[in-house]
Amino acid sequence: MQQIIHDAFLQRIFKLQKKFPACLIDGILLTGISNIRYLSGFTGSEGVLILNADEACLLVDGRYKTQAEAEVYGVSVLRYDHKMQCIEKTVKKMGLAKLGFEPAFINVDMYDDLKRRLKNVRLVPLGEELKALRACKDRREIAIMQKAAAIASAAAATLVRDMKPGWTEREAALHLEMTARRTGAEQVAFETIVASGENAALPHAKPSNRKIRHGDFVVVDFGVKYQGYCSDETCTFAIGELTGDQKNAYRAVKCAHDEAIAAVRADAAAAGIDALARRVLGKKYGRYFVHGTGHGVGLEVHEAPRLAQTSPDVLKAGMVVTVEPGLYYPGRWGIRIEDTVVVKKNGCDIMTRMKKDIIIIE
Repeated sequence: MQQIIHDAFLQRIFKLQKKFPACLIDGILLTGISNIRYLSGFTGSEGVLILNADEACLLVDGRYKTQAEAEVYGVSVLRYDHKMQCIEKTVKKMGLAKLGFEPAFINVDMYDDLKRRLKNVRLVPLGEELKALRACKDRREIAIMQKAAAIASAAAATLVRDMKPGWTEREAALHLEMTARRTGAEQVAFETIVASGENAALPHAKPSNRKIRHGDFVVVDFGVKYQGYCSDETCTFAIGELTGDQKNAYRAVKCAHDEAIAAVRADAAAAGIDALARRVLGKKYGRYFVHGTGHGVGLEVHEAPRLAQTSPDVLKAGMVVTVEPGLYYPGRWGIRIEDTVVVKKNGCDIMTRMKKDIIIIE
């Protein structure tokens, strides 16, 4: 099994190396830690991966030398005391003249230092060329993400069982995170959202000391990391009896969610799925839907592709994306329903486990 995993990393490196001619480069400098992990298996928090057409070299500081040598296979590991000096020496040793890099992960100071050190090397920023690098997941990645989703969904189900009116949002968030940690989560995938009442009208609300009370919607957006991969799921719970307006709004979001998921399949336009969700919500509700319909998930909780109005992306089999329509009424309440799905040739499979019919907590 370990050899199969090692071979998968080498295949990813080889696949990227094959793209060098089309990108007009003869090597690449990778500083984004998620791409480094994806290509090499290195799980540390800092490093540099340099590839030419034939080889790969991972540069790490003294904290990670032993760890890197244990984790990577078929990749040279070099320890550095001064990162920029080591990059300079390695690029020159590899004979690189046209070096691609990730502009999102290099600041101005580092770029200027590279230009000064590598005077005879052309630096080529790679944006779109790298965006889809991790978008399609293999079977092992999907299995890991299914486990992450199961851990998070089980924690959410435990919250439903235990939560009572009078709990604060922070108490509910802590309950979720502790439950997930006890059952195998490495860490949360992002800052947990538990937002009740008027706070639920804020798409990225932070848990507060507000007490959850009867008549509230409680939006719970939660994910965990398992073996480096993220889950992402949002449930909206009702505390006691809802008004007619709240019930109708929830049905509208659920319908948009269900129809958008039904439209997910290989070769579907991401912008088309977003447009469908908005059509279902219609004029009455659409103006309260203030974000995109979804995003890719993987080693990061937000990655390619995007399901949004301006997205140029087309879905492919193996992509893992969220579908998460929502409504937000400022000063009143909000609703979001989110599942994470695996794109298939003729549809999709839902990874997340919580049922999205309205759950009422008394």
